[in-house]
Amino acid sequence: MSVLVLVLAVSAACCLGLGFVLQQNAAQQAPLSDFLSLRLLLDLMRVPRWLGGLGLMVAGMVLGAVALGKGEISLVEPLLATNLLFALALSRHQTKQPLGRQGWAGLLLLAGGVSAFITAGEPRAGDAVADPLRHWLIIGVVVGVALALTTYAKRSRLNWAAVLLALAAGLLYGVQDALTRVSGTLFSDGGFAELFTSWQPYGVFVCGVTGLVLVQSAFETAPLRMSLPALTAAEPLAGILCGVGFLGDRLRTDTGALAWEAAGLAGVVAGIVLLGMHPAMPCGTTESEPPAHELQRR
Repeated sequence: MSVLVLVLAVSAACCLGLGFVLQQNAAQQAPLSDFLSLRLLLDLMRVPRWLGGLGLMVAGMVLGAVALGKGEISLVEPLLATNLLFALALSRHQTKQPLGRQGWAGLLLLAGGVSAFITAGEPRAGDAVADPLRHWLIIGVVVGVALALTTYAKRSRLNWAAVLLALAAGLLYGVQDALTRVSGTLFSDGGFAELFTSWQPYGVFVCGVTGLVLVQSAFETAPLRMSLPALTAAEPLAGILCGVGFLGDRLRTDTGALAWEAAGLAGVVAGIVLLGMHPAMPCGTTESEPPAHELQRR
């Protein structure tokens, strides 16, 4: 593993985790009439805390994009999933909750799962699949599942809607990571002319904006412990699927390696759930947060 890729990916995870907490602190005060609407972003742009969180998230995405340009997506995605550790650290500072057995168990499962997957799989670069049909098939399946989750979320009870929306956003962010990797390759090969005449950078923008609306709607309707675990778990799974499916990432496929890879991913998901459900994660409005009417549209 490249030390530079490790530093970039963990730095990106730090920015993302801190940014998600700040965004949720503000988004939970937004009017429910903005649910799944671009108006939600317009309302939140008037809140300094949310803008700070958005800035951290953008910084995390930029660092993640640089990491994806220098390493395999199957290597970078599990490292990005550690954003939950940084989110928990900030939440613990806000709530003064001890880490406890649940926190330590989640931390060990997440860190151990990431280590097991990377060590067993040994992600390495290969030749990207040239067949556009395979690209569209995999992306179409992932985006289709995200669309189905979003549609069902509109009919769900609010708490479950947050989980479904976060899953959908995580899937879109995984596709966005894959398209970011492709866009970087296009820019390296042909510069801006090659980049802006291809569809992938526009796909990055669409996935990013759509995912942002879904995430903020999830943050708006339920506590962070309901949405962040689903978001954090879905993104690396979608990204690894795209990386192996059409970006040419290679993983070891012997029986022992596959077993450890599966165990590693299961550990990552279990650790994410335990950390996401930790009592330190925000569970509602706190006294330090502004009243809801401050975000009502004028």
